[in-house]
Amino acid sequence: MIQSEKQKHRGDEEVVKELCMVNGVSYEKIAQEGGNTSSLEIFFSGFPRMVGLSFFPRLRQLTIVGQNIKHIEGLECCPLLQELWVVQCHLTEISGFQNCLQLEKLYLYDNQICEINNLELQVNIEVLWLNNNCITQIQGLNTLQNLKELNLADNNIEKIGHSLDPNVSLQHINLSGNKISSFKELTLLAHLPHLRELALKDPTSTPNPVCLLCNYATHVLYHMPGLLCLDTYDVSSKQVKEAAESTVMKKMMYYNMRVRTAQRNLAETRLSFTEKKKTLLQLPEECIRILNHTLKNLERELYKKPAGRKKSACTSEDGPLHVVEGLTDKSDPNTDVSCDPTTEKKILRKIELLKERQMLWTRRLDEIECWYEWHLGQATNRMEYTVQFLLMELESVGNIRLEEGCSTDPWFTSCSDLLLSRFSHLDYKNHGITGIKINRVIRIHNSALRLRFEDRLHTLQASEESVTFSQTYRRRLEHLFYIADPAKKSEKNDILCILEEGFKTPEQLKALGREGAIPLSNSLIVSEQPRIEYTLRQAHQGHSKNSTDTIPFRHGEVSVCKVFVAHSTQIQEGETVERSNYPRAFSVYCNVDIKHKTAMSEGTSGGITHTGSECSPKRRQWFVFDHELVLPEYIIYFEYITGDQEQPALPGRNIDRHGIPSDDTILDKEVLNMEPVLKPQPRLLSLDEKILLNVARANVLSQITVLNLHGNSLSKIKEISRITALRHLTISFNEFTRLDDISHMPNLEFLDASYNRLVTLEGLRGLGQLKELDVRWNKLTNAREDTAVLRKHTPALLKLDTRYNPWNRTEAVRMTVLGRLTTLTHLDDVLVAEEEAAYAVQMAAASKINQTSLLAHSRTNSERPRSLSLLSTAHLLCLLSPAPWGLSRDLEPDWTAKITALNLDSQRISKLINLNKLVNLRWASFNDNDISKVEGLDNCLKLEELLLMNNNISTLNGLSNLHCLNKLSLDGNQLSSLDTSVLEQLPNLFFLSVENNCITSLYGIHRVRSLLELYVGNNQISTSRDIYYLKGLTNLIILDLYGNPLLERLENYRIYVVFHLPSLKALDGVAVEATECESAKDMFGGRLTTDMVAEKLGHSNYTDITYLTLQSCSIRVVDLSPADLFSSLRSVNLDHNNLTSFSGLIYLPNIKALCLNYNHIESILPRQKTHLTNRQLLYSKVHSSGYGQQNPSKGNREAGPTGSLEPLMGSLEVLHLSYNGISNMANLQLSRLTNLKALFLQGNEISQVEGLEGLHQLRELVLDRNRIKALAENSFIAQSVLLELHLAENRIRELNHLNPLAELRKLFLGMNKLQDITELDKLEVLPSLTELSVVGNPVARNSLHRPAVVLRLSRLQVLDGVMVTLEERTRAELLSADASCPGASLLATEINLPGLLPLMPRNTPLRGMSISGGLQNLMCGHDILPSNMDEAQPHYTHKYKRHKHSNVGRSGQSDITLRHIRRAGSNLPTTGLLLDGNRVIITYPNQEQDSSIKLG
Repeated sequence: MIQSEKQKHRGDEEVVKELCMVNGVSYEKIAQEGGNTSSLEIFFSGFPRMVGLSFFPRLRQLTIVGQNIKHIEGLECCPLLQELWVVQCHLTEISGFQNCLQLEKLYLYDNQICEINNLELQVNIEVLWLNNNCITQIQGLNTLQNLKELNLADNNIEKIGHSLDPNVSLQHINLSGNKISSFKELTLLAHLPHLRELALKDPTSTPNPVCLLCNYATHVLYHMPGLLCLDTYDVSSKQVKEAAESTVMKKMMYYNMRVRTAQRNLAETRLSFTEKKKTLLQLPEECIRILNHTLKNLERELYKKPAGRKKSACTSEDGPLHVVEGLTDKSDPNTDVSCDPTTEKKILRKIELLKERQMLWTRRLDEIECWYEWHLGQATNRMEYTVQFLLMELESVGNIRLEEGCSTDPWFTSCSDLLLSRFSHLDYKNHGITGIKINRVIRIHNSALRLRFEDRLHTLQASEESVTFSQTYRRRLEHLFYIADPAKKSEKNDILCILEEGFKTPEQLKALGREGAIPLSNSLIVSEQPRIEYTLRQAHQGHSKNSTDTIPFRHGEVSVCKVFVAHSTQIQEGETVERSNYPRAFSVYCNVDIKHKTAMSEGTSGGITHTGSECSPKRRQWFVFDHELVLPEYIIYFEYITGDQEQPALPGRNIDRHGIPSDDTILDKEVLNMEPVLKPQPRLLSLDEKILLNVARANVLSQITVLNLHGNSLSKIKEISRITALRHLTISFNEFTRLDDISHMPNLEFLDASYNRLVTLEGLRGLGQLKELDVRWNKLTNAREDTAVLRKHTPALLKLDTRYNPWNRTEAVRMTVLGRLTTLTHLDDVLVAEEEAAYAVQMAAASKINQTSLLAHSRTNSERPRSLSLLSTAHLLCLLSPAPWGLSRDLEPDWTAKITALNLDSQRISKLINLNKLVNLRWASFNDNDISKVEGLDNCLKLEELLLMNNNISTLNGLSNLHCLNKLSLDGNQLSSLDTSVLEQLPNLFFLSVENNCITSLYGIHRVRSLLELYVGNNQISTSRDIYYLKGLTNLIILDLYGNPLLERLENYRIYVVFHLPSLKALDGVAVEATECESAKDMFGGRLTTDMVAEKLGHSNYTDITYLTLQSCSIRVVDLSPADLFSSLRSVNLDHNNLTSFSGLIYLPNIKALCLNYNHIESILPRQKTHLTNRQLLYSKVHSSGYGQQNPSKGNREAGPTGSLEPLMGSLEVLHLSYNGISNMANLQLSRLTNLKALFLQGNEISQVEGLEGLHQLRELVLDRNRIKALAENSFIAQSVLLELHLAENRIRELNHLNPLAELRKLFLGMNKLQDITELDKLEVLPSLTELSVVGNPVARNSLHRPAVVLRLSRLQVLDGVMVTLEERTRAELLSADASCPGASLLATEINLPGLLPLMPRNTPLRGMSISGGLQNLMCGHDILPSNMDEAQPHYTHKYKRHKHSNVGRSGQSDITLRHIRRAGSNLPTTGLLLDGNRVIITYPNQEQDSSIKLG
């Protein structure tokens, strides 16, 4: 022993010598030099043990690298040590630092340390490196509050937990190369306020699994906005942080919308169940009513004294006192009970039987209520699951996604087939189950679990030496069933945990008291066995919630998992399922005996004898040890089907399928018809003293102590207050709505007011002795107000029955009543326990905002936690942070000013009081209370979030001062409108929810221009006009209008809203698709509606509109309905739009002038689509081809007049259709406009004048600038009163068929192709012609045509814009006479007779000539045309061409009330009168085709 110690000593001496040598310290002088040494280091060898450190008491830094050290020792003598490096050694634990209290930096990386411990005393450590060890859990760092840098890279850490919460000084953390796979773990690092650098996948280590998930960086940067460096990348940029913030906020808005949608779906389901419940309750309630009525009739008879026959209470010697009504009860044979004392026993017997029947029907009511609660509970459970799924998706930033399947999805069908293939009805035959129905299938997308599963398979594949394994391992994958054990209370949490984190390890399962393996099966009955047994036991013990269903386990759910079942072995008989018993197996299995397994269905030791061959292969149950080899992929919700019914029988059904009453209703009738059957009593409609005495069988009112007025039709009993001695009053089965008359009755002890129509108890006064009150089967709704009345006026009340009233918040009625009526001993026929009464009083005391409630429900946090929770800030802070006020802590004087969050949900608060000192309140929630006014918040000027859901608020008053408010929720209140004056005071509001109110209009919402989210579902919004109020909300991205009448009334509602609100990303809980936007543009783009008119004009007083001008608005369709709204409209200007027909304009009743220039009008009515050839389609697109309209053609021309069609627009007089590309007039169906007086068709592609047969009133027709070559015989067949015709700039060569125009005064034929003077001779058929223009035609060159025209047309006054003078007409006559003489050969232009003016005087402008004719009385002045028409012609033509191809915008814009009258060749202003006498000035600048018209 001594020898070994000597050897060890010599070895230590050699080690110290080596240490001294490498650090330049003399071993011989170590005693002197060692005390001055502050730093030592030794690398790679020569220091197997930490010895000799006692020679260096002042050591401050020690570095040991690459040694074979297993334990840290010898530091007891180094109390000044500040920095220690023990790296690349073989350390297995952290120890030996007890005296190193000044240690600041500790580097222990590249060792074999498994646990962080023994550092409690090293409170000064700032740097700790433990990377590249075997650490699996972060722990033991609680005391290191000065720790700034922590390196735990390359360990086996899976979870962070809250272990680092105390290390608030941490600035740098490296966790790369670990096994962290959940975003939730990273979220916990947000609690470190000074964290600046974080590494989870630095280049020197493998990344954590979480780093491979999508949105990893976004998630980290949102939760840790103070980070400057992430995974060695600089993330200090403000833009990076803002991008992460914006992304997460949008995600939260989206999931908030989806959660609200799920909650709304539950509300709809609840409403559906409520309606079904009402239907089921009808028969039981009616039966109870009839039984109660008869029961009370019999009880009334028992009160009567057998005093012989008396006159009826409703008759007198003078006849009837009042109107009576017959009873519904059968009364044959009629029995006068008062005259037959032997019938009392029969009455009592009948009463007993009636009560039995009543109890039966009451149980039926309870069954229906139970059925309702169970189904509602199932729906609520599904909704909660859905919400949890959505929150899971959100918190995982999309890396966990649960996809709802439908029957069209292949995977849905595959899952259904899988479940059906593993189900056999023979396994359930004892329960009458014949089949199974798939209700819902959810596919699980969990990126982290899938990566883990695949990595594990790849690891196994790489470790296997067999080549066949790598080729066939996929064949070892099975889909097996897993069902959580219902006996475990955390069944729901178990499923959610599996979806999020996968299955637990065997060690974790054992810690929970379960088997150390995951139970799975390929058979449904095997997986379902524990649940079925548990549910049957519960039902047998009476704990089943669904007592009406014969199959209590009818509804179930099963998880379908992908499992790797290689290396599996069969369970050995007698061995437990422990991994230690099967060290080489990943899983074990056992074959299931069908007989044994189905024995549980009978609950006995027997079993089903049929083994069956339906479920093949063999039924097996697996127990998997390796949780990484089980991947949950689907959840299937199913239900068992019994017999021929797919649903369990509903309770309360008492009529069979043939409509025959059931046994219960027959038994009721038998009891009701038992002897004695009472004689029908007349119903009292009013009372007086005589009737009261008669009914009570008393002589004076003061004798009446008991009064039974049951079963009458009374609604008022004012005389009752005179009966001061009354103690017992029954007024059931009457028509009372209030009890105002029952007041100041000091002796009244019992009041039965059941089966009336009471809506309030307000009115009861001075009932100081009332002990029993029955108000069942009324219409009471407000328990708080009614209880307040009773508390004040019935201080001695002991028994109260309020059942069967439509109370608001039924679940809170009992506590509300007991909290205020402390004298009650019985409520709703149930004894009030002392504990219950005390709790109710305590709850009532907490219903006022006072210091106690503020202390309990407030927080002082300055910021909202960085969390992906959808809870309000007030809820979240109260959930995550402890109350800052200790019970024994003295409050500071200004403690209320520190409150930033307040959560007073469900406190039964009726008034907002005592909030005036909360000047820094930022987040407040008052949901589920009884608040009726928003008040008391005037000093809370910093309030940002305010929740007031499910209260009784009817107005927004009280919010005007909350300018910082950005989130406001008022769901479930009584709002009827949105107060504009309040909303415009909320400039920062971006979230507004007012669902489940009574709002009828969104007027005022346009004031909140900052809104991003608006929820207005389940209100009374019904008009499309409300959508236009939203158009000013350019930031709105989420809108919910679900449940409003608008959805049903507005055709194509969804795409209508999408069209008008293009910024929307989601509507009614559903994302807006790009295809919907395109559909919306196609359907509603260019639609002129009443809403668009209101938007353009700024008001909706449609009946006041007389003219409407909407030019260049891209209008395609007119839909101004109802047309009666526009009864005052006289003129419409829709120039420069995209109309192809008159559309809805034809329905405007009183329109007189219509301007549709520069559109694409094809017909008055929309044309029906026809199949065109490719050539026709080409022609229709190329206007210059002249085939813009193909249908008009010969068929129409041969069809003759269109007068057989129904006339349209009977009030229309002026119509402008210029520049519409019209090529055929017949297609327009203009003949239907029978009252038309002026028609303008210039600038089209018309080649033939036709389709005017019905225009008998036409006075003016403009066809300038078309393609007309000739006039047909029927062109003007009906225009006998036409006064003015414009045909300038066409291709006319001949002037035929003008003879119908007997009244024509003005004819404009300029710029045509008339060549022969003889064509002008044809104008002789126009006897009334006073003005003619042929300028620009070949025949008018050098004005050689004038003498002939003047001579032919004797009434002509103006030719080519120049007045025909007397001298000119005389000269023409003389020329004509000379021409008829032989030898006359002089040209007309050379004739110059003395005393006469020349034929074409130059520079002699004509002014002041009065010319009558046509529709107007014109005062015209014309410049003289150039004498050389050949010179003028090219210039004129050039200007015309330039104008024709110029921009549409060059044309003058006209008021629709005025006519565009173009005068060919005229440059001068013209004055005239409209049809209504207004004078206009019409100017024609530079040959422009349109007129600029102004009122004169």
